[in-house]
Amino acid sequence: MELTLTEEDATHWVYRGEGAANLVLAYTGSSPSYIGKVMRIRKAPRNGSKSQGVRNTIALTPHERLIWKDVHELISSSDKEIAGQLYVQHVMKPLLGSKFVDAGMHVLVTREFLESVEKNVISQRPAWRVDAARVDTHCDFGLLMSDHSLFTHGIEMCIIELASTGSQGSSPCISVEIKPKCGFLPFSRFISEGTSVKRRITRFEMHQALKLHQGEISQRSEYNPLDLFSGSKVRIHKAIKDLFTTPQNNFRVFMNGSIMLGRLGGGAKNTDVCIAKVFEDELKSVIQADDGLCTENLFTLVTEALHKSGVLDQLLEVQKLDNVDIEGAIHAYYDITSQQCMVCRELNEEQAKRYAPLHSASLDESLRIVRDYLIAATAKDCSLMICFRPRKEEDSGSVYNNVYLESTKQTFDFKALLGDAVASKENGFQKSTQRNLRHKWFVLLKRKRTKPQHFQVRQCMHSYDSMGKHGFKFTEPPLPPSPLDVGTFEQAFAYS
Repeated sequence: MELTLTEEDATHWVYRGEGAANLVLAYTGSSPSYIGKVMRIRKAPRNGSKSQGVRNTIALTPHERLIWKDVHELISSSDKEIAGQLYVQHVMKPLLGSKFVDAGMHVLVTREFLESVEKNVISQRPAWRVDAARVDTHCDFGLLMSDHSLFTHGIEMCIIELASTGSQGSSPCISVEIKPKCGFLPFSRFISEGTSVKRRITRFEMHQALKLHQGEISQRSEYNPLDLFSGSKVRIHKAIKDLFTTPQNNFRVFMNGSIMLGRLGGGAKNTDVCIAKVFEDELKSVIQADDGLCTENLFTLVTEALHKSGVLDQLLEVQKLDNVDIEGAIHAYYDITSQQCMVCRELNEEQAKRYAPLHSASLDESLRIVRDYLIAATAKDCSLMICFRPRKEEDSGSVYNNVYLESTKQTFDFKALLGDAVASKENGFQKSTQRNLRHKWFVLLKRKRTKPQHFQVRQCMHSYDSMGKHGFKFTEPPLPPSPLDVGTFEQAFAYS
């Protein structure tokens, strides 16, 4: 971390967006070190305790060191935040592919820089985000990454473009950001009858029912992650169109790095006729289609690029490392931590036989199960960005992949990248166990399921209530658990 940002640098960093744990800033200045870059800086909850210092004295617990014992760079880290970046670099990047993952690098920032950034961006942040968290001015570093919403040609070309056009990348450039979610239904033989509803209904669909019931959204999204990951161009096209109709915090579109559709802080409203018309008009500068067809052609572009890139296949493969589900992984977790299995304690002898193979496994096998579950949980929460620019005749030697849009006779360069490859303890879908189980109930009611299935969910709710009496934590369990925090396993199980 040789670079250091000070108070006078703050004016060159503008608000790009934020998640539960981090604020994202984009660089608008002329320093060669930062052109074409974005930076993530840590947030701190307003109602939480103040940071106890810049550095955490212990990055990983003994159990975490055991789980990641083969990743030497990770277990030797003395800071939790640095360990998170090393996790991306040495665990997720090799699995997801180096061409799809940018691990970034840490840069030093002064407290004055962070305080200035806080003042500069507060008016651009969604009010509910401001109420929930502020910039963590006790943290002395940020994570610097390439701005993948732009195509850049090297520092010299960026400086020339910045001086002449005010843009840091080739213009025009369209970037589509998607939160794909989990692309398969769990198939583990360790899933109990009481929770077998998740074999048939995606977690995303159940969350939609819950949000609608609680008034967080006005309309359920028709998006189905299984469509996006299906490998079928027809179904991928449908998934993109459904995301466009109800973006929420799962779909955003940028033009030259500036937001076109969606909301920087998440929670965008549904795409009505007026929004769709404005979006269509803005696309005309890039997609040379007849009036009213630009948006449809963008859907085709995204579909073709996703299908050609193979990024979804790669992501799904890593997600499927979770082949025992949390209902299997929890048993391996108890064995690793040398605790009595709280799950088996609630079962009769016949029921417990299902999990006997897990408890008779070797330590190395138990470690593998837990490690794979954590890696898969990270992959299920990744974001995906795919960027396009029209290819010019002089770009025949471009290093980027390309797709040909038959309807407009245009060729587009594209690149696909995965973000958020390290899970945070904080997550936008944090809900209590009781609410989570209720939303499954509401989904079944919506679909007018048969009476036995209704009874099944009631049984599920009753069994979890029983577990709660014996120490399971029901208070805001993170989903997915941090890959560097195995202590959330009990919470994740209660949330399953």
